[in-house]
Amino acid sequence: MIFLLIMGVVYFFQGNNSNSQSQEIQSSEFVQQLKSNKIKKFSVQPSGGVYKVTGEYRNAQKTKTSSGFTLGGNTSSKVTGFTTAVLQNNSSVQEITRYARDHNVKMNTKPEESSGFWINLLVYVLPLIAFIFFFYMMMGQAGQGGGNGKVMNFGKSKAKPTDSKENKIRFSDVAGEEEEKQELVEVVEFLKDPRKFVSLGARIPSGVLLEGPPGTGKTLLAKAVAGEAGVPFYSISGSDFVEMFVGVGASRVRDLFDQAKKNAPSIIFIDEIDAVGRQRGAGMGGGHDEREQTLNQLLVEMDGFTGNEGVIVMAATNRSDVLDPALLRPGRFDRKILVGRPDVNGREAILKVHARNKPLAGDVDLKEIAKQTPGFVGADLENLLNEGALLAARRNKTQIDASDIDEAEDRVIAGPAKRNRVISKKERETVAYHEAGHTIVGLVLNDARVVHKVTIVPRGRAGGYAIMLPREDQMLMSKKDAMEQMAGLMGGRTAEEIIFDSESSGASNDFEQATQIARSMVTQYGMSKKVGTVALESAGSQPFAGAGYGQGPAYSQETAATIDEEVRRLINEAHETAHKIISEHREQHKIIAEALLKYETLDEKQIISLYETGEMPNAGQSSEFPSEKAATFEESKRELERREAERQQSKSESDAPAEESTSTTETPDNTDSSATDKSDNDHPDDEA
Repeated sequence: MIFLLIMGVVYFFQGNNSNSQSQEIQSSEFVQQLKSNKIKKFSVQPSGGVYKVTGEYRNAQKTKTSSGFTLGGNTSSKVTGFTTAVLQNNSSVQEITRYARDHNVKMNTKPEESSGFWINLLVYVLPLIAFIFFFYMMMGQAGQGGGNGKVMNFGKSKAKPTDSKENKIRFSDVAGEEEEKQELVEVVEFLKDPRKFVSLGARIPSGVLLEGPPGTGKTLLAKAVAGEAGVPFYSISGSDFVEMFVGVGASRVRDLFDQAKKNAPSIIFIDEIDAVGRQRGAGMGGGHDEREQTLNQLLVEMDGFTGNEGVIVMAATNRSDVLDPALLRPGRFDRKILVGRPDVNGREAILKVHARNKPLAGDVDLKEIAKQTPGFVGADLENLLNEGALLAARRNKTQIDASDIDEAEDRVIAGPAKRNRVISKKERETVAYHEAGHTIVGLVLNDARVVHKVTIVPRGRAGGYAIMLPREDQMLMSKKDAMEQMAGLMGGRTAEEIIFDSESSGASNDFEQATQIARSMVTQYGMSKKVGTVALESAGSQPFAGAGYGQGPAYSQETAATIDEEVRRLINEAHETAHKIISEHREQHKIIAEALLKYETLDEKQIISLYETGEMPNAGQSSEFPSEKAATFEESKRELERREAERQQSKSESDAPAEESTSTTETPDNTDSSATDKSDNDHPDDEA
């Protein structure tokens, strides 16, 4: 639009200038002026079937012109030249020639201009140039920065060497994985000083595969290796190899290894390698697969005909079961490091690392938190402390105390509390007796697990829940432990049947977990005498759809029916055990359920006190932060503003003279305590 506007202005001024020098007239007027001897000279040129005539007057002629850009309408000006067109017939030419000869007017002729070349240029060349420009732009977008956005660079690798100065992560920042770090320290030492290993005939490992559940720190270990090694470190994701064009993945693999070989010794880290390293030939359809071509090139580069001396390939995945066997063999990935879930000591070490920059109160015991978080990985523990810090900031605290960590555990496990949810009295009683049933069975069968907390506060999709923690980390599960777990899971439904003589949908998740345990006992652990000590199912499901396509189960229909019978028998035994326990402890069950209806949440000490004495232990101080009892965000905000105003008032009074301060300093404290008591009375269910 700007270009067209500029061109219009230029044309306007050029048109005005040309109007002052020349004008276009009709052919009859030209003949008349030629006859009147007003024309000094003219030239004739054939153009498109007519003669184009341009010439000059002997004297300047006055003419009237009109322009849409002028305010005055018509304007008069003088012109010295003219243009016109004359038909190509003999009579017109003879007449013009006769008049020119009579008045001695100079007459000139010009050859016709040939415009075929320019027409061909417009018709053929310009569309070709437009197509080339469009293709250039499309290829530049396909590169997506891998080749600095330049055409034909989409086959280049996107991985660039990591600057060791920018990477501040070291092995000291990785906690809870001592054995894994030792394996990688050996790789780093090999890169720094290979003579110690070469003198013994050792070969540098070609590849190191880090496998384990999500969040255990596989990528963090790779970053620590990059920080410690001091050699070029190329990091790339498995999905970065495959693009929209066929052959791009293989081309990028070649380019990546070429860069690494030029800067050897070096390390290549491929995150989420299962994106390109999945087992070949597992698809349900035929045809060539771009991912398989990328995998083939990766196999050749890691251990092919040319070799990759001085280049170590590190990879991370949480789906090692789907990787191609050719990728996992020695010579490609010589070392497989399992980065598993940390034990209690590892969890404590991880918590210490993440607590470095967080002000913790004196009542926060990281060792106790580590015991209360079995199964948590490094990412979960980092999220736990971060949630605690956010809660402390929300409650306007300067330190993170034990109550913040406890609430953070519940938020990480089950989600934020939904205290505003409207629950009927009947449903609330059902949930309370349901959770009390879990608690009673857990208290009686407490050889392996301990009841840590029980609550009827809705969180996430759960109307209430009971947390049972193992006494210590277990690598093995006995048949007795499995039966006790199933009995504890069946305690909720059993309590509903005994107390209300009814059944609700609240036990669906309990049944799901109990059925999974029972099925694993029968099909994997060989804990059923009727089925025998055989493994009928693997620990994991099929890795992808094509792996088991067209194949049924590895056992007969009779065996499948026997498995179903055994699973049902084990669950019925657990149900009978729970029924017997709750029937024998009806009084304790009722006390715990009524306490849940009153306090909503009970911790381990309160549960044990209610079970043994029937009474709650000595109540501690009421909550210092009434804002956490507020039902809505607006109430919480007003409560924080009130406390801030009181704090400012207390500060101004402390700056007053000593005589006045002695008589007024007690007022804010009394007001605060009364307000706290009032808040507690308004929400008696929140006292616990």
